[in-house]
Amino acid sequence: MTWYNDKDMNQDIVKNIDSVQRRIVKACAASGRNPDEVKLLLATKTVPVARIKVALEAGYTLIAENKIQELKEKFEGLKELLHVNHFIGHLQSNKIKEVLKYDVTCIQSLDRYDLAEKLHHRLLLEGRQMEVFIQVNTSYEESKYGVSPNDVLALVEKVSKLNTIRIKGLMTIGMLSNKAEKVRKCFRLLKEIQQKIISNNFDHVNMHELSMGMSGDMEIAIEEGATMIRIGTAIFGNRPTPDSFYWDENNRV
Repeated sequence: MTWYNDKDMNQDIVKNIDSVQRRIVKACAASGRNPDEVKLLLATKTVPVARIKVALEAGYTLIAENKIQELKEKFEGLKELLHVNHFIGHLQSNKIKEVLKYDVTCIQSLDRYDLAEKLHHRLLLEGRQMEVFIQVNTSYEESKYGVSPNDVLALVEKVSKLNTIRIKGLMTIGMLSNKAEKVRKCFRLLKEIQQKIISNNFDHVNMHELSMGMSGDMEIAIEEGATMIRIGTAIFGNRPTPDSFYWDENNRV
């Protein structure tokens, strides 16, 4: 029997989700927020279908993948279970057709206009719309994807004119640092950008969502206004591949 079918390991997933929920409640209490304002998104990269099913069957149905290949591999195994699937990894324009094929309802990693334009044309062909978040590189790290903070407003304005794409908010990956203030600076900047976009009152733009915070920095993200946290390790355990693999510019799988 493989490790992901082990009964005790599967029970741990539900316990871990409960633990994360308690962390959310505690962080919200510390920052004067309502826990209902924070959505828990399960980051399922490298997680086998059997273990994802445990979370879905427990009622936690908002999940996300980083790689098109994993979307494809897990699609058949999950399609009969109620869930909402976001895409949070770097998206190459030649993979747009595939990401739409596998029932993704929101792309959280839109970071350039040429990608938005190609997505728009594909959506027109399919007669549908797509929700997106604009990904912002708030840490200014070359190894990370995301539009520069200085260019976000211009990108939002241009994308807002594409009537198949509905901008729902912003996404960022905080700096990987043990220094809380460096991480906090990233999340605070995303909140500031959100407020600037709101003040510009662009047509067809909804800026209610801030997707930021992962297993190690979710409390800071919540304190700075996150409405969605992307949690993987704290629920499913450590992965065989480090998180940096999933946003390094050299890994375009």
